[in-house]
Amino acid sequence: MRDNCRESARKPINTTGKVLSEKTMDIEIGGIAVPARALSWKFVRASGPGGQNVNKVATAVECRLDLDQADLPADVRARLERLAGSRLAASGEVVIFADTHRTQGRNREAALARLGALIERARHVPKRRIPTRPSASARAGRLRDKRHRAEVKKTRRRVDTQGSD
Repeated sequence: MRDNCRESARKPINTTGKVLSEKTMDIEIGGIAVPARALSWKFVRASGPGGQNVNKVATAVECRLDLDQADLPADVRARLERLAGSRLAASGEVVIFADTHRTQGRNREAALARLGALIERARHVPKRRIPTRPSASARAGRLRDKRHRAEVKKTRRRVDTQGSD
Protein backbone atom coordinates (compact mmCIF):
# COMPACT_ATOMS: atom_id res chain seq x y z
CA MET A 1 0.00 0.00 0.00
CA ARG A 2 1.30 3.44 -0.94
CA ASP A 3 1.99 6.03 1.68
CA ASN A 4 -0.40 8.99 1.36
CA CYS A 5 2.37 11.57 1.77
CA ARG A 6 5.90 11.95 0.55
CA GLU A 7 8.62 14.43 1.37
CA SER A 8 10.87 15.91 -1.24
CA ALA A 9 14.61 15.49 -0.88
CA ARG A 10 15.11 19.17 0.03
CA LYS A 11 15.43 20.11 -3.62
CA PRO A 12 14.70 23.73 -4.35
CA ILE A 13 11.23 23.91 -5.83
CA ASN A 14 10.89 27.40 -7.10
CA THR A 15 7.78 28.48 -8.93
CA THR A 16 7.33 32.07 -7.78
CA GLY A 17 10.66 32.85 -6.12
CA LYS A 18 13.49 34.15 -8.28
CA VAL A 19 16.73 32.11 -8.21
CA LEU A 20 19.53 34.56 -7.44
CA SER A 21 22.58 32.32 -7.55
CA GLU A 22 22.97 28.90 -9.14
CA LYS A 23 25.93 27.94 -6.91
CA THR A 24 24.25 28.56 -3.58
CA MET A 25 20.69 28.23 -4.90
CA ASP A 26 19.42 31.31 -3.09
CA ILE A 27 15.77 32.08 -3.73
CA GLU A 28 14.29 35.54 -3.35
CA ILE A 29 11.16 35.32 -1.22
CA GLY A 30 9.50 38.47 0.05
CA GLY A 31 12.44 40.60 -1.04
CA ILE A 32 15.06 38.59 0.92
CA ALA A 33 17.49 36.01 -0.46
CA VAL A 34 16.81 32.70 1.29
CA PRO A 35 19.03 29.64 0.77
CA ALA A 36 17.09 26.82 -0.89
CA ARG A 37 18.31 24.43 1.83
CA ALA A 38 16.17 26.39 4.32
CA LEU A 39 12.98 25.35 2.48
CA SER A 40 11.50 21.89 2.68
CA TRP A 41 8.34 20.61 1.06
CA LYS A 42 5.88 17.88 1.95
CA PHE A 43 3.03 16.79 -0.29
CA VAL A 44 -0.13 15.16 1.07
CA ARG A 45 -3.58 14.31 -0.19
CA ALA A 46 -5.93 17.21 0.14
CA SER A 47 -9.61 17.65 0.74
CA GLY A 48 -11.58 20.16 -1.28
CA PRO A 49 -11.84 20.65 -5.05
CA GLY A 50 -10.56 18.02 -7.40
CA GLY A 51 -13.22 15.32 -7.63
CA GLN A 52 -11.81 11.79 -7.78
CA ASN A 53 -8.37 13.30 -8.30
CA VAL A 54 -8.35 14.21 -4.58
CA ASN A 55 -8.22 10.53 -3.62
CA LYS A 56 -5.34 9.69 -5.95
CA VAL A 57 -2.86 12.57 -6.06
CA ALA A 58 -0.98 14.36 -3.29
CA THR A 59 -1.80 17.96 -4.22
CA ALA A 60 -1.74 19.69 -0.82
CA VAL A 61 1.58 21.37 -0.02
CA GLU A 62 3.28 21.93 3.31
CA CYS A 63 6.13 24.42 2.98
CA ARG A 64 8.58 24.71 5.88
CA LEU A 65 11.09 27.53 6.26
CA ASP A 66 13.83 26.65 8.74
CA LEU A 67 14.68 29.96 10.40
CA ASP A 68 18.08 28.71 11.60
CA GLN A 69 19.19 28.03 8.01
CA ALA A 70 17.40 30.98 6.43
CA ASP A 71 20.15 33.51 7.31
CA LEU A 72 17.61 36.26 8.02
CA PRO A 73 18.68 39.49 9.74
CA ALA A 74 18.01 39.29 13.49
CA ASP A 75 15.35 42.01 13.53
CA VAL A 76 13.48 40.50 10.56
CA ARG A 77 13.63 37.05 12.17
CA ALA A 78 12.22 38.37 15.45
CA ARG A 79 9.34 40.12 13.65
CA LEU A 80 8.73 37.01 11.51
CA GLU A 81 8.52 34.80 14.60
CA ARG A 82 6.01 37.19 16.14
CA LEU A 83 3.94 37.48 12.94
CA ALA A 84 3.94 33.72 12.28
CA GLY A 85 2.07 33.02 15.52
CA SER A 86 0.68 29.48 15.45
CA ARG A 87 2.45 28.79 12.13
CA LEU A 88 5.79 28.77 13.99
CA ALA A 89 6.64 25.20 15.01
CA ALA A 90 8.59 24.37 18.16
CA SER A 91 11.49 23.29 15.94
CA GLY A 92 11.93 26.88 14.74
CA GLU A 93 10.26 26.40 11.37
CA VAL A 94 7.51 28.49 9.81
CA VAL A 95 4.92 26.09 8.37
CA ILE A 96 2.66 27.20 5.50
CA PHE A 97 -0.04 24.76 4.34
CA ALA A 98 -1.80 25.25 0.99
CA ASP A 99 -4.55 23.03 -0.40
CA THR A 100 -6.93 25.42 -2.14
CA HIS A 101 -6.03 24.51 -5.74
CA ARG A 102 -6.43 21.30 -7.72
CA THR A 103 -2.78 20.99 -8.72
CA GLN A 104 0.39 20.61 -6.73
CA GLY A 105 2.14 23.33 -8.70
CA ARG A 106 -0.52 25.97 -8.00
CA ASN A 107 -0.61 25.00 -4.32
CA ARG A 108 3.19 25.32 -4.22
CA GLU A 109 2.91 28.79 -5.77
CA ALA A 110 0.22 29.73 -3.25
CA ALA A 111 2.38 28.55 -0.33
CA LEU A 112 5.41 30.49 -1.60
CA ALA A 113 3.29 33.59 -2.16
CA ARG A 114 1.91 33.43 1.38
CA LEU A 115 5.39 32.86 2.80
CA GLY A 116 6.67 35.78 0.73
CA ALA A 117 3.89 38.04 2.02
CA LEU A 118 4.72 37.04 5.60
CA ILE A 119 8.43 37.78 5.09
CA GLU A 120 7.58 41.07 3.38
CA ARG A 121 5.51 42.11 6.41
CA ALA A 122 8.39 41.10 8.69
CA ARG A 123 10.84 43.23 6.68
CA HIS A 124 8.79 46.35 7.30
CA VAL A 125 10.12 48.18 10.36
CA PRO A 126 7.11 49.56 12.26
CA LYS A 127 7.12 53.28 12.92
CA ARG A 128 7.75 54.18 16.52
CA ARG A 129 4.76 56.01 17.96
CA ILE A 130 5.59 59.40 19.42
CA PRO A 131 3.14 60.15 22.25
CA THR A 132 1.47 63.52 21.93
CA ARG A 133 -0.44 65.71 24.36
CA PRO A 134 -3.47 67.87 23.58
CA SER A 135 -2.76 71.58 23.26
CA ALA A 136 -3.98 74.09 25.84
CA SER A 137 -6.65 75.39 23.45
CA ALA A 138 -7.89 71.84 22.80
CA ARG A 139 -8.17 71.21 26.58
CA ALA A 140 -10.00 74.52 27.06
CA GLY A 141 -12.38 73.70 24.20
CA ARG A 142 -13.11 70.29 25.65
CA LEU A 143 -13.95 71.78 29.05
CA ARG A 144 -16.10 74.47 27.41
CA ASP A 145 -18.04 71.77 25.51
CA LYS A 146 -18.48 69.76 28.74
CA ARG A 147 -19.91 72.80 30.55
CA HIS A 148 -22.26 73.48 27.64
CA ARG A 149 -23.45 69.85 27.57
CA ALA A 150 -24.04 69.98 31.37
CA GLU A 151 -26.17 73.12 30.96
CA VAL A 152 -28.22 71.47 28.20
CA LYS A 153 -28.84 68.44 30.42
CA LYS A 154 -29.68 70.65 33.40
CA THR A 155 -32.50 72.29 31.42
CA ARG A 156 -34.02 68.87 30.70
CA ARG A 157 -34.51 68.09 34.39
CA ARG A 158 -37.92 67.96 35.94
CA VAL A 159 -38.93 71.28 37.41
CA ASP A 160 -39.54 71.22 41.17
CA THR A 161 -43.00 72.85 41.52
CA GLN A 162 -43.33 72.58 45.32
CA GLY A 163 -40.21 74.56 46.12
CA SER A 164 -37.80 73.88 48.92
CA ASP A 165 -39.56 76.08 51.57
